[in-house]
Amino acid sequence: MNKCNAMNILGLNYFYHDSTACLVKDDMLAVAIEEERLSRIKHTHNFPVKAINRCLQVANINPDELDAIAISVKPGLDWSKKIAHGLSILPRSLKFFKYELLLYYWKRKELLEWVNQTWPGEKKRPKIYFIPHHLTHAAGTYFISPYNSAAILSIDGSGEWASSMLGHGIGNEVKTFSTSYFPMSLGSVYEAITEFCGFKSCFDEGKTMGLAPMGDPAVFKEKVLKIIDVDNEGRINVDLSYFDYQYWGDRNCSDKFYKEFGKPRNKNDGEFERHHFDAAAAFQNVLEERCLQLAKILKQKTKEKYLVIAGGVALNSVMNGRLVRESEFDDVYIMPAAGDNGTAIGAAFYVLNAIYKQPRNFVHNNPYVGTEYSNEMIKKVLDECKLQAKYHDDIEAVAARLLYDGEILGWFQGRMEIGPRALGNRSILANPMLHHIKDQINLEVKHREAYRPFAPSATVECKDEYFDLSVEDPFMLKVCHVLEHKRQILPAITHVDGTARLQTVSQDLNPRYHKLLTEFGKLSGVPVLLNTSFNIMGEPIVESAIQAIRCFYSTGLDALVIGNYLIKK
Repeated sequence: MNKCNAMNILGLNYFYHDSTACLVKDDMLAVAIEEERLSRIKHTHNFPVKAINRCLQVANINPDELDAIAISVKPGLDWSKKIAHGLSILPRSLKFFKYELLLYYWKRKELLEWVNQTWPGEKKRPKIYFIPHHLTHAAGTYFISPYNSAAILSIDGSGEWASSMLGHGIGNEVKTFSTSYFPMSLGSVYEAITEFCGFKSCFDEGKTMGLAPMGDPAVFKEKVLKIIDVDNEGRINVDLSYFDYQYWGDRNCSDKFYKEFGKPRNKNDGEFERHHFDAAAAFQNVLEERCLQLAKILKQKTKEKYLVIAGGVALNSVMNGRLVRESEFDDVYIMPAAGDNGTAIGAAFYVLNAIYKQPRNFVHNNPYVGTEYSNEMIKKVLDECKLQAKYHDDIEAVAARLLYDGEILGWFQGRMEIGPRALGNRSILANPMLHHIKDQINLEVKHREAYRPFAPSATVECKDEYFDLSVEDPFMLKVCHVLEHKRQILPAITHVDGTARLQTVSQDLNPRYHKLLTEFGKLSGVPVLLNTSFNIMGEPIVESAIQAIRCFYSTGLDALVIGNYLIKK
């Protein structure tokens, strides 16, 4: 084994969805890229060969310099539990067995083919580690958190067979208190209500979260509380008579579910009815309360000041906001790619810190770990496209004036973010003080549902003036309340329940975006911007300059700021 200052570890996620590659170089995260940004297939589970190659290129590493490869799943783990469950639901489980066998066969085959092509013949190969999925979520996230010790909660649909894990991190060690197993899964239940509301389960849960404030949770809450329970050790229990997801069939909800909660909405194009709003509200509210229970159990067991959350459910920023406000923890750390995309990072750091026992020297407080395009590279693309663009040294002041005047901008800067949130480098920006701008962006730019809210970015210095958030949130993963007397000032980013998914922006972390907010504040008196991802509904966030240009010309954006260049229609 090489010394820590010479170690290069490639982390990979691709067994389930959100395929991602990352490279840890000299015990630091050098680069992390989601495959969808390059392949343009959203949430792809394909082997991330494009992301691997780009990571090696960005980090200036050739494959022969890799010391280890970390995979964020351990094939064969918990097979006895899977077989027992499958046998208990025969013959409906035959589809499941076929899926699982094909999954592990083809996924291992893809890896071996890539390894054989990259290191042919007798060429020395890096050691490959298969890390259990929830360890890559939980321990991997803890290892890159800012805490020397913390309570840990990992929660998602399922990984291998686990659906949640409660643990305690101290130094380089992680202790597990309890684990829940599929089909006892809060994540799977939330996927079911997502399907009930007419969205795509396992992909559109954010839409359900945004829909929930439009309903009354009290209508169905008592019923939902009886369906989902948590015991004293933090193990999840679900009344499966309401669901079909455990059968791997064509639907997630059972006839009993429809009898209790009403007719499901037709996918994508059906009209919302009152019971859809109320069911979404109830399941969202119960998710929050059950996770608050889990946090309370962890607080009692660990006595820690801080909580680390990982897994797909950790992307539920409304839940995270309540944990910040109502749990007894001082703060909560969620990595910017809290879902399966982040397990590539978690697997790499698990190998570094838990297996190789190297010191924890890295804190993942910077989400800008992707690709970058210089002004020279951008100019070359502009010339090739025969586009007229004007260069501005003071591009932040120029963009701030356009935003103040009501224009909607594509904003393409610096290194690309990791994770599902645009954080000021691959963003669409607008003036949050304009009442009409939310509907205009949903209709003319994003081409998505009219109810969908937009998030604000604010300078960290001004957050307390506009938002009720006691901690910083550079990753936009903790929903807070807009102060009541500021809601009329910020109509475009205030959701129907008076909340917002705030991103706090510091000068140290993103100086250009911070300067833009400051310049806008000089004009408007409010250093806050509406910030949404630079894409249209159903497509990944743009990665390259050419993708940004294509998106600009296919939407209702008014201008594109790309590096120091401005393009107007």
